[in-house]
Amino acid sequence: MDTKIGSLDTCRPTNNDMISPTNGAVSAIQSSASPTLINPSESTLGRHLARRLVQIGVTDVFSVPGDFNLTLLDDLIAEPELNLVGCCNELNAGYAADGYARSRGVGACVVTFTVGGLSVLNAIAGAYSENLPVICIVGGPNSNDYGTSRILHHTIGLPDFSQELRCFQTVTCFQAVVNNLEDAHELIDTAISTALKESKPVYISVSCNLSAIPHPTFSREPVPFSLTPKLSNKLGLEAAVEAAAAFLNKAVKPVLVGGPKLRSAHAGEAFVELADASGYALAIMPSAKGLVPEHHPHFIGTYWGAVSTAFCAEIVESADAYLFAGPIFNDYSSVGYSLLLKKEKAIIVQPDRVVVANGPAFGCILMKDFLRALAKRLKCNTTAYDNYHRIFVPEGLPLKSAPKEPLRVNVLFQHIQKMLSGDTAVIAETGDSWFNCLKLKLPKGCGYEFQMQYGSIGWSVGATLGYAQAVPEKRVLAFIGDGSFQVTVQDVSTMLRCGQKTIIFLINNGGYTIEVEIHDGPYNVIKNWNYTGLVDAIHNGEGKCWTAKVFCEEDLVEAIETATGPKKDSLCFIEVIVHKDDTSKELLEWGSRVSAANSRPPNPQ
Repeated sequence: MDTKIGSLDTCRPTNNDMISPTNGAVSAIQSSASPTLINPSESTLGRHLARRLVQIGVTDVFSVPGDFNLTLLDDLIAEPELNLVGCCNELNAGYAADGYARSRGVGACVVTFTVGGLSVLNAIAGAYSENLPVICIVGGPNSNDYGTSRILHHTIGLPDFSQELRCFQTVTCFQAVVNNLEDAHELIDTAISTALKESKPVYISVSCNLSAIPHPTFSREPVPFSLTPKLSNKLGLEAAVEAAAAFLNKAVKPVLVGGPKLRSAHAGEAFVELADASGYALAIMPSAKGLVPEHHPHFIGTYWGAVSTAFCAEIVESADAYLFAGPIFNDYSSVGYSLLLKKEKAIIVQPDRVVVANGPAFGCILMKDFLRALAKRLKCNTTAYDNYHRIFVPEGLPLKSAPKEPLRVNVLFQHIQKMLSGDTAVIAETGDSWFNCLKLKLPKGCGYEFQMQYGSIGWSVGATLGYAQAVPEKRVLAFIGDGSFQVTVQDVSTMLRCGQKTIIFLINNGGYTIEVEIHDGPYNVIKNWNYTGLVDAIHNGEGKCWTAKVFCEEDLVEAIETATGPKKDSLCFIEVIVHKDDTSKELLEWGSRVSAANSRPPNPQ
């Protein structure tokens, strides 16, 4: 989507209406009127921060209280357009902000100093790796304690309070330590605007004694952001388009492949426009699933090397030219560095850079500008798609289950496919759910998220909480392995408190199956839990919750009918019992190749 923050292209004032961010878009209001004066008693740092969050599209903030942030939480609660969502732990609060940002375009969490900050750090690192703007707010020490030799609780016992800050410096694009009201306004606004511009997390520490104190800099309603737009170098853009067009127009069977950075570059629509104009076969990398419409007439599937969807890799790797828009080639996405791609055939388009084969590179070029300009210069060429259409054979159906036969994973996902619509969204946990969900065909409007770059097990519980809170009109279907669920299960409680209607499919196969296929050992076997009993205990009669345990296809059909029928307004938890060795063929192939990459011997010295 072509995303604008405030008015990115110009500084024209608009009306007072809030523009709701959708599909990763972040917008802020602009007003032609002068900012409204605020009652002096309310002109506080905390109120300013709350209003700023609302302006950029955040209406839910995920938090864990601690003595250093309590006054700040009071200020956030006082903002009528802001909902404070209390989480069970800081890690899940960070994961929830990550999931929220995937839908709304920006998310926020609030924790306490050091013990909270270092706990949320892993989730913020994941958001950084996935290019998600998350505002991480920490309640910090009293401003009078800075620069003294005092030792505070919640620290490591040294009078140096910078440990938390130093940890966040490598996983955020801006850090603001607000311990003085004189520059608080500037620091907060710079941090939030930087997160939006860079599409990365930021860190804001607010001294616990400052948030409720009135100050003249907060005496007016905050002026909405109008961020200076990034612009392409016009001459560089023309040169890059000319070089790319010449390269692609002489190719016999070129293809397009979308990558995960389409999101941060806000270039999804431009990429589809290029596909429409060129007629090229259109594929996506696994981490871009959900960013490109799969109902596009020339869509051929997911390109993931040896574990690609059927017939996709053959078309991509046999092409004589391929354009990758926003790719990330890591050991996971390259299946242990085994992709059969050649640099001399590739055009790599990053958010602000274009490299054409082994030849020229062009900087200071926005991806969406390049793709739109290129679309006007390409000759229509449907050869690659025509080849795909000729060789394509529809996938067969799983073997029919015998009555009461133990449920197989491929049968499970055959039924999941029928549940998908434009009113649903899929969250896939790290593990075999990656591969099984990858094969789902997404109908128009169906959301899809997973964390491929960081791959932190347990991410999906918090992310499901945040995503569902951001788009209550969609029903989220979360697919979580038993090992991952044990890491972050607590915030099923928060889903119930928020009245969410998610359907969680807990895949119980007795361990860390993805790690078994990379390198097996006794450490991959976990203690089995009574998962439905656990969720029933968390429910404890408060809120709407329904659980079921399924062993065979008949149980599954009945459970899905109940979850989508009488219990459609409830949180539904379906524990699926499957054999420990029942994995997708893609995981078996991928695991062996990643294992080979991990076990490469040292280079000779």
